[in-house]
Amino acid sequence: MKTSLRIEQLIDYKDLNPETELLNKDFDTPMRPDAFHVCDEEKIQRIQKSFREIMDTLGLDLTDDSLADTPHRVAKMYVRELFKGLNPANKPEVTLFDNKYNYGKMLVERNITVFSNCEHHFVPVYGKAHVAYFSNGKVIGLSKLNRLVDFFARRPQVQERLTVQIMMELKKILKTEDVAVIVDAVHHCVCSRGVSDTASSTITAEYSGKFLNESTREELFRMIQLK
Repeated sequence: MKTSLRIEQLIDYKDLNPETELLNKDFDTPMRPDAFHVCDEEKIQRIQKSFREIMDTLGLDLTDDSLADTPHRVAKMYVRELFKGLNPANKPEVTLFDNKYNYGKMLVERNITVFSNCEHHFVPVYGKAHVAYFSNGKVIGLSKLNRLVDFFARRPQVQERLTVQIMMELKKILKTEDVAVIVDAVHHCVCSRGVSDTASSTITAEYSGKFLNESTREELFRMIQLK
């Protein structure tokens, strides 16, 4: 075991206070209480060292100019791109507007790009999310819906949890129960390994408030053209 890992083991987790509302919730990504006690640059250095060992174990020649910088590239990609949603500092600020037009119908943002990684195999999960809600006096800036979906997707995930996380966050922000979230995604742990089924996708959905009504859901399906 490396010295850096021994240092982490000396931390008494009982003495640490969670630094974010994202921690200690049943629907959130499992994380240690000290997850944010190490800066991004140090995380990049640790991942770079570990990934170099993985490549070396695989027998790759790390002196080759095509491979020499790969450990650093992967480390930066993990911390700053693929898994940036783990850090609450990267959570997008949400802009709300008064519903001045008294728009009382369903508001839908469909086909939001989802790019995540399966937490079981660390391979890509990609697809689309459809988000709908009824205003409770406020409406959210449309681009913020996309950014919130991306924030929760940019971490090791399971699709069921991702769907619930988006739902819970929107209910809290909009102060309404009338929210629906549908995610339709392809999992590389299914299509690029194991059974190698490239034709299937996975659909998950969460409904609350008015969306528990069957006719309301049918209207949503028509709007997103889900057959």
